[in-house]
Amino acid sequence: MAGGHPGRGLAGLRLTAGAQTLRGPALIRRRAQRQGGDGGRGGSVLRLAGRSARIFSQLVTICLRSARAATSASGGMPYDIREGHTCRRRHGCTALVDTHLSRTRFLDRSDERDTLDRLVTGMRAGRSGVLTLRGEAGIGKTALLDYLSACAEGCRIVRVAGVESEMELAFAGLHALCTPVLNHLDQLPVPQRAALCTAFGMSAGPPPDRFLVGLAVLSLLADAAEEQPLVCIIDDVQWLDRVSVQILAFVARRLFAERVGLVFALRTSDEKHHLEGLPELVVEGLAAADAGQLLDTMVPGRLDVPVRDQILGEAGGNPLALVELARSGKPIVAAGGFGLPMEMPLTSRIEQGFVNQLDPLPAETRRLLLLAAAEPIGDVMLLWRAAERLDIGLGAAEPAEAIGLVEIGTRVRFRHPLVRSAVYRAATTPERREAHRALAHVTDARFDPDRRAWHRARAAGGPPQKVGGQLERSADRAHSRGGLSAAAAFLQQAAVLTPDPAARAERSLAAARAKLDVADTVAASKLLAAAAAGPADPLRSARLELLRAQIVFDEQRGRDAPPLLLEAAKRLDPLDPAMARDTYLEAMAAAMYAGRLGAGPDEREVAEAARAADHELGPGAADQLLGALVTRFTDGYEAAVKPLALALRRFGEPDAGGTDRRWMWLACRLAQDLWDDDLWHALATCGVRVARETGALNLLPNVLNHLAALNIHCGALETAASLVEEVDSIVEATGMPPLKFGAAMLAAVRGDKHQTLALFDWGRHNVTVRGEGSALARIWWLTALLYNSHGDYGEALTAARRADEHEDPILHSWVRVELIEACVRNGGPLEEANAALEHLTRATRASGTEWALGTAARCCALMTGDEALYLESIERLGRSRAVLELGRSHLVYGEWLRRENRRMDAREHLRTAHETFDRMGAIAFAERARRELSATGETARKRTKEAFSELTAQETQIARLAAQGHTNPEIAAQLFISPRTVEYHLGKVFPKLGISSRRQLRAVLSGTEDAAACG
Repeated sequence: MAGGHPGRGLAGLRLTAGAQTLRGPALIRRRAQRQGGDGGRGGSVLRLAGRSARIFSQLVTICLRSARAATSASGGMPYDIREGHTCRRRHGCTALVDTHLSRTRFLDRSDERDTLDRLVTGMRAGRSGVLTLRGEAGIGKTALLDYLSACAEGCRIVRVAGVESEMELAFAGLHALCTPVLNHLDQLPVPQRAALCTAFGMSAGPPPDRFLVGLAVLSLLADAAEEQPLVCIIDDVQWLDRVSVQILAFVARRLFAERVGLVFALRTSDEKHHLEGLPELVVEGLAAADAGQLLDTMVPGRLDVPVRDQILGEAGGNPLALVELARSGKPIVAAGGFGLPMEMPLTSRIEQGFVNQLDPLPAETRRLLLLAAAEPIGDVMLLWRAAERLDIGLGAAEPAEAIGLVEIGTRVRFRHPLVRSAVYRAATTPERREAHRALAHVTDARFDPDRRAWHRARAAGGPPQKVGGQLERSADRAHSRGGLSAAAAFLQQAAVLTPDPAARAERSLAAARAKLDVADTVAASKLLAAAAAGPADPLRSARLELLRAQIVFDEQRGRDAPPLLLEAAKRLDPLDPAMARDTYLEAMAAAMYAGRLGAGPDEREVAEAARAADHELGPGAADQLLGALVTRFTDGYEAAVKPLALALRRFGEPDAGGTDRRWMWLACRLAQDLWDDDLWHALATCGVRVARETGALNLLPNVLNHLAALNIHCGALETAASLVEEVDSIVEATGMPPLKFGAAMLAAVRGDKHQTLALFDWGRHNVTVRGEGSALARIWWLTALLYNSHGDYGEALTAARRADEHEDPILHSWVRVELIEACVRNGGPLEEANAALEHLTRATRASGTEWALGTAARCCALMTGDEALYLESIERLGRSRAVLELGRSHLVYGEWLRRENRRMDAREHLRTAHETFDRMGAIAFAERARRELSATGETARKRTKEAFSELTAQETQIARLAAQGHTNPEIAAQLFISPRTVEYHLGKVFPKLGISSRRQLRAVLSGTEDAAACG
């Protein structure tokens, strides 16, 4: 073995021990009778027996371990991926690189095969493809994947499959998929490479953000596909770890022109999954004639017609059901036909068919199969070391292999995942514990401490406290890699194995917190119940109450959370002041969400409780924000303007990091309450920059949402549309609750009444059920704005009154702007308009910004007809970012001038308003200005369609970033797409704009630059 690749040195070595053959780097298999003599691939042949064979097995294990260590250090693969089927395992998934597979014979499935053929054809033409195969167990999804693997000639195939017992091990499936292409790792940008290496355990570091990991995977696959089209096949997605599925869904939604195919297969289920929304192909049962033909080929001789019909009826066209039910022999020998209970689900019936095949096997074979089922990573050497510990001989696999239940080659492969589950579930609890105990003993604690701890936990062997401690350390390691799901699973199991009641309660509480972090509120609630059973402890009880409240807030963001959070904050007051202050802030945010639909306490009640607690506030941004909000809701808006502005500016400072960053969304929101669009701009752009640099999952879509709203305020509707599109894609990819503030505002300002009102009808129902009153107020405010833009002032007044029923932060002043215009234009009542103007004037004077004072001047001018106030409004708003409001001031001033019979003066302002709204894409406001302009005797000039407007939202964003000097990889990193997709879109942008290079982009776009940043 001197020289060369360590794995390849073993690949040429074969051991024959009597009738037993050991071959390849990790293969112990009986082949002498099948192959005869020394047939097979060339290489040195050693004939050993008995103890010598066991010693050689240990030697092979040591060599393999050294090979893994050497290649792990170099970031390479332990086995040469150029030879046939190559395996590389980590955790529970195995990647296969298939270079020669025979085509699968089908009785049917022509449509499904055509779909797969088209996907491969598109990839060869330079396009990416994504497809999800969905169907019940045994319906033929895996057979279709085999067909895809065979027909994708000229493509590189990487294939993984999820394993049920490995679902909690974060990044397991992703690592298996990426391992064959890790030779491209060095091509990734440093942040992406670092995140991926940390996630895969290749280097130490802080928990990697999933967006960075997702972008790294996208880049890695795209780079690999530059050499050869790459088909990634992911089977049994329902058993893949959740993090891997989330990231693969993220990648799938961003594939476009990379020559990468992602094909998923998952079992039909009523549960939601992260692949929803991707192209899907439902695999259904075989047609009756084809099902009958398959059954006839599987059963020798002739079946009685009633028995045959019953089998076909119960199988429902499921190919695996037909095969396994026929193989079992039960339907043929049982009186009346089918021998399995009708009431069992089809999956259970198939699984029971596999159990029936286990019964005749020798006990030693069943024990070996149980070991293989309990050790789902498929490591053959590990399996045989555990078997040797249980005195299971090498020949034990032969009976199971003979009937095709399992194949022990370079890895352990069951014929179907249901075989594995049937073997495991058919075993008794003592038998399972024996298997896990043996596997724990032979699992190397240095190379895989987490899996060893997991097996020990399942075996419940050794001192429980010691095992619990090992699991807790495994949880820490998983958390450091960003594997929150795995950390939660380890902590949950550690809690079960902890004998001391107090320690068990603490571990249950920690596990509940970890489950909540991965949005598993059901499991978190169960763990809280376990934690509550521990001995009385005031701090733990308070933390329990806090977690219960946070679960409610995360699930609903509505009326039920504020009282629970406030009570938790009060209980934490004397026990943990810092946690109490954070909880008061969270309670206040929850009360703001609940708004008019809240059942109490409201914002004022929470603020009074926080003030009564008399905490000493620290200098951090979050503490200062808490103090300012207490002032806001107890002493009033005017008193809070200065401290709130100071607190919000702390969030934009370089040292305002750490946990305070999670409140950036609230800071952006409150900047709007201050009418400070410069601060709004600073916080939103800072938040987006920080979120992109760090890949912060919880922050990015929220601040993008506020940045989209800012761009609408600034008149940059196209940029806002691209940001809304990005928010939607992130929310969809991660399963977060919808974030529709930017989208709703964009729809209202664009002015498509039918589409916008339909969206708002859905939104009203959704938020009312959850009790999110602030969203309901926002919908009514935008409805009033929409109707005002159309000149439907009666409807606008009705909507504004609904919005004004409760004083919601941010919206209370904006609502009054719409109410005043609607009231004046609709002919009263003026008392209502005067009251609204008085409230608006107090708030805007306290704010003192140009945006605030300019808007108030316009509203006052509408009430009084004072021309100086119209001019003041236009002057002040011209010095702000408020392009939308400036256009509205020109519009109402022009309308007033026309009514004063000053047509020439009116035309100037109406023309400016029309051009502003037309350029923005605010259709209804533009039409209102056009009608008024026509009434002056001037026809509005139809704006020539600019080439820039032909660009899609994503093309617009890419063009702007390219014009700013960003490279393709930099643009890809910002927009979470691949550099190849950037290149593809620029190839579309240049012809549309009539240019041929990046140098010309800046000149073309200079006249369309927006007042706000696109992030």
